[in-house]
Amino acid sequence: MDKSSASSKSGFRAFYQEWKRLEEPSLTNLIHGIVYAKWPYLYIGVGKGDLKVSRAIRPIGGMYNGLKTLFVGEAEQKGDYSEGYHGKVVPTHAAKQLVSVNEEVQLRDLESIIPYPRAKDIILKNPDHIVALQCPCRSSLEEACTPLDVCLIVGEPFASFVRDHHPDKSRWITKEEAEGLLESERDRGHVHHAFFKDAMLNRFYAICNCCPCCCGAMKSFQRGVPMLTSSGFVSTSQHGVCIGCGTCVDSCPFGAMVLRNSAISIIEETCMGCGICVSVCPEEGLMLERAPAKGEPLEILSLLEEAQHFESEKLQI
Repeated sequence: MDKSSASSKSGFRAFYQEWKRLEEPSLTNLIHGIVYAKWPYLYIGVGKGDLKVSRAIRPIGGMYNGLKTLFVGEAEQKGDYSEGYHGKVVPTHAAKQLVSVNEEVQLRDLESIIPYPRAKDIILKNPDHIVALQCPCRSSLEEACTPLDVCLIVGEPFASFVRDHHPDKSRWITKEEAEGLLESERDRGHVHHAFFKDAMLNRFYAICNCCPCCCGAMKSFQRGVPMLTSSGFVSTSQHGVCIGCGTCVDSCPFGAMVLRNSAISIIEETCMGCGICVSVCPEEGLMLERAPAKGEPLEILSLLEEAQHFESEKLQI
């Protein structure tokens, strides 16, 4: 699909029109979303503290929050950062589903899957519009993991907005290319996160392929900020298969694998069900199993099937 003829303003217009359709459109969130999408490298670099200007800009952020509390009111200030910007771990099979759906999607109020008060809708318009963007987290570091263009912006109005404003750091890709990118990043030991943000119209907008050494979200999670949620799976070891090589221990991004007495022990509370250990095990001795206590998986094809079944039942009543 040739998208190069689109106007450089089309992404902004589409974003604005989608914002107007929200039940409670917030001018603050509109401005926040525009800043976030237009200047993600500055926004995330400052947030992580990687840029030299971080110390100069952070006080401005504090002044902004103070004024917002004064003029908008305390009620809108409740909650922490993780409620409005968070990621859901998705194994590779589920991530592939998010970039290969063949229809527009409207799935709302997914509390059992996205357990956050805000930003939990999946609304995909033009789901075949996918942009590979140079990762803002990696780009802010002098020595970062490569390649850089591993953030997938999925659907409209986000894909066009990002492509319009970052033509030198982004590219249109096909579904097949997106699936290949996900596989390559998994093979590098990087975790797929489906990201949701309040300023991005309260919904899913991107799949990032994250490493604990570069990713701001994973670093925050390591410091105890609850901005990432489990895939809904945990890794399990098949009895008698493990040879105690320790490959999974070295590859686990969340530190959930421990080698004890030449056998693997899995810390279920720490395991996020990303599946990296499964993909690297030379003996194929690990597998992902459902863990209901960790929430429901984000498997969009199953969710669509459930939604269609529910609608069908309503029509029969």
